[in-house]
Amino acid sequence: METFKIEIPELCLVVLVGGSSSGKSTFARRYFKSTEVLSSDFFRGMITDNENDQEVSGEAFELLYLTAKKRLSHGKLTVVDATNLRKEDRRKVLAIAKEENVHAAAIVFDLPDELLLARNRERTDRVLPERVIRHHRRELRQSAKGLKREGFRFVYFIDSEEKADNAEIVRTKLWNDRKDWHGPFDIIGDVHGCCDELERLLEKLGYVKTEAGYAHPGERKAAFLGDFCDRGNRNADVLRLVMDMVKAGNAFAVVGNHDAKLLKYLQGKEIKQAYGIEKTITELEARGEDFKAEAAAFLDGLISHYVLDDGELGVGVVLARYLEELHEHDEAEDGEGDRADDHVGCGRHLGVEGAAVAQRVPQGVHAA
Repeated sequence: METFKIEIPELCLVVLVGGSSSGKSTFARRYFKSTEVLSSDFFRGMITDNENDQEVSGEAFELLYLTAKKRLSHGKLTVVDATNLRKEDRRKVLAIAKEENVHAAAIVFDLPDELLLARNRERTDRVLPERVIRHHRRELRQSAKGLKREGFRFVYFIDSEEKADNAEIVRTKLWNDRKDWHGPFDIIGDVHGCCDELERLLEKLGYVKTEAGYAHPGERKAAFLGDFCDRGNRNADVLRLVMDMVKAGNAFAVVGNHDAKLLKYLQGKEIKQAYGIEKTITELEARGEDFKAEAAAFLDGLISHYVLDDGELGVGVVLARYLEELHEHDEAEDGEGDRADDHVGCGRHLGVEGAAVAQRVPQGVHAA
């Protein structure tokens, strides 16, 4: 049989789904590090020295979920080895993945009844009644097809022993993993349409204007922390400048809350035009449909943060958390995710958040 590839992000929450005797634990031991696998049986044993003690299942899962959160918060892939047959149980692990900003992957063990019953009879630790095995199979069939709708980004089905024996776990690099980028970087945040100030800053940092946009002769890169528009008088020019630098490989960028709101408008959604975005919209409308389409594609392709320089520098990590909290707060205030006092005036805030997110700046990184 050909290799059955299971591609998952190098950092994610892997949830094994299947009934008793489906081979989840054997699979986990074979394809994952022992420290990556969190087994409900193991945590039962930790509490009462008996992995089969179902009376402490609630406490065992409390420990399991807590450990999963701790591992993910430290950037460690985590595997949940439990039946995970009930939607309410899967909802709990999905909530952990969302809280820790990682994708959830499900590996479903959908093996034939006869095989499961035969394995159950051969077990030496515990033999379950046949009705329990069949009940697990019914629960699996009822819920397996809806896993992606529940929130699992990746779903793989193992429906034979051959697939389990010939599986290959492929850990893919995260989109934001740029640990091989070592700079030097110039971190610039909150331009807000102030293109005159941005051009002066770039020139002061040694960038030269070329046909392809601004570039640094010393191969420095600009890291733009989002919020390109609103407030200033040259919003479209800022977008043009940043898009050209990113396209030429002289900069990279992450998304801000103002950018997300502008993208909504460009995608045809209704927004509240206030706090400066009305200026941006007027400028973009004057540039025409081609420019608007290019700007929409650019903003839609931005992610929340990057990890750089061997993991020593996170660009946008703190910003992403801040924006999420700010957005929730602002929606409660005016329903749009913007405050009237947010970043008033050009230049005053240029680069402030850039310094804030680069709290541990390695040698060769400039926060502007």
